[in-house]
Amino acid sequence: MNTDQMTGKWKQMKGAAKQQWGKLTDDDLQVIDGKRDVLVGKLQERYGIAKEDAQKKADEWLKSYRPSDEHAAYTQHHEEANREQHHPAGKR
Repeated sequence: MNTDQMTGKWKQMKGAAKQQWGKLTDDDLQVIDGKRDVLVGKLQERYGIAKEDAQKKADEWLKSYRPSDEHAAYTQHHEEANREQHHPAGKR
């Protein structure tokens, strides 16, 4: 996937990005807004890695990204939210 495709599909890709990089916050994902260079910067910031490493990780993820990842991330997010709703932390 190239960066133009990433920009156009970012809303759908956010769930998969959150699943891939759990340290990225919802605010981070909103700021990234499909921009590869901003994603790289946020990976550096959240994971404490060098720019080159962050670029490599972002590029590998973009190459391996498949639309089916969106569904898996969406499903996982909603399953986790449902578990939290039925079993709040500390009340299990």
